[in-house]
Amino acid sequence: MRITLKTGILFAFGWMLVKLSLLGMGIASSTFELSIMTNMLFLILAISIGLYLQKRKDTETGNALRDIKNGMVTGVPYAVLVSIFLFFYYEKINPEFIEHQISESEIALDKELNDPIKFQKVKDSNPDFEVMTKEQIREKIVANTKGVYSAKSTAILGLLAMTVYATINSLLITVIYRKVVFKNKP
Repeated sequence: MRITLKTGILFAFGWMLVKLSLLGMGIASSTFELSIMTNMLFLILAISIGLYLQKRKDTETGNALRDIKNGMVTGVPYAVLVSIFLFFYYEKINPEFIEHQISESEIALDKELNDPIKFQKVKDSNPDFEVMTKEQIREKIVANTKGVYSAKSTAILGLLAMTVYATINSLLITVIYRKVVFKNKP
């Protein structure tokens, strides 16, 4: 197995342990932003370390596209593993978090719908809402919210975001390594 692939898998499992540790400590819901930032950090570290180890191991001169590919070999498996974990985490391990997010959005929606000025803005925002009652509008928005906060959509959006993030970081890290770190390497 290639060192870049091993690095991506290792960091993915490391992040999963961090996420489960936060849940075990009972602070998973209050540290949601920390969890996201840690995920981003682990993805950057996985790409950086994996690409660094691969470049040190290489004996032949490679081009930038090869380095970008090696960065993606680290980032994409990381993204896939973490996304699969996120699905099971929010579906089976901690479904209360999704329920909490939905209830918070319902409370905010009720405040918006009870304010006449904001209610009119909501009605104006969608042509379908013009002929609906307040209750019908609420039902439609809550149904959409439940779809957005599902474990499946969270995993899919996470996979998409992490893949784009891995691509961008593979490009940037390749440029940094080629221009700064491995400048004199043939």
